[in-house]
Amino acid sequence: MNKFQQIKNLETGKGIQYLLDAGYEIFSNPIVMFDTYYMLIAYTDVTTDDPVWNELISTGTFSMTEQAFFSSERFTEDVANADKLVVMKSEKLKYDRILGNVFNREHIKVANLVMVESLAPFETDTQTAFEALVDKITNEIRNDDHYTAYGREYHHTIITKILDREITDTKIYTGHVQILYDGFEDYLYVAVVDVTQNSAKGDDRLAYFRDLLKKRYPSFKFAVYSGYVLMIVSSKYDIFSSEGILGGHENPFDQNNLFTGISGSFENLYELEKYYNEAITALKNGIAGNSGGHVFLYNNA
Repeated sequence: MNKFQQIKNLETGKGIQYLLDAGYEIFSNPIVMFDTYYMLIAYTDVTTDDPVWNELISTGTFSMTEQAFFSSERFTEDVANADKLVVMKSEKLKYDRILGNVFNREHIKVANLVMVESLAPFETDTQTAFEALVDKITNEIRNDDHYTAYGREYHHTIITKILDREITDTKIYTGHVQILYDGFEDYLYVAVVDVTQNSAKGDDRLAYFRDLLKKRYPSFKFAVYSGYVLMIVSSKYDIFSSEGILGGHENPFDQNNLFTGISGSFENLYELEKYYNEAITALKNGIAGNSGGHVFLYNNA
């Protein structure tokens, strides 16, 4: 039986560690899983002389020096842009490796699975079989609430770090920020939502309306920031007409007395602060204009 069929025949519902250990028995190479913050999740307990592997296993993460190396070799960018697998080769790596992206049920990248070619050479069917293992683990975590919550919080955290200027080395953080582009096309817009005119009370009002909007617009990226619900929207959606995705009949803004300002278009997420400020300007000018509308565009502010 070939490796692909062996992977396909692995049992489901037995957990990540079972799948990693079974993968090691099939491939005869060490396999590790870490999240999108480079924090160790699980690994096969085998001995290897690969220094990058040993750093991750011994410390639980990668040093900033190692992260800078990944970026300089374009691994960070390649992984961020890949739907499935990336083969990582470099004269500075002792061994080649294969990496696959693991997604949660909302199709947000939440982890990476990596196999190191340190104990046995990769064969012609290795990539196909390893992709099947990545799919197995993606299915294994599909109903895990932890990874669903992690994906949502990930967007919030990265958006907040950009706006607060905590991300200063764009080379290192390219991969983290790139995840915000997943599912988007062409240009982006920032929308900020003011929930204060709604009569609902309670400390969790922002979270409540964020979740309500998330259900209505699952492809947007969300954060709660500075008293607003913030949404990043792709230009592939029609947002400029009254019947567009943010308008139309029974839209959540009219229904819930929510007011929204939308920025001009942009491409570079590292410029998010500029367009966030545009959205705030559109929102404040729109409310002050008292036009009776709920959605205000920066170009019309």
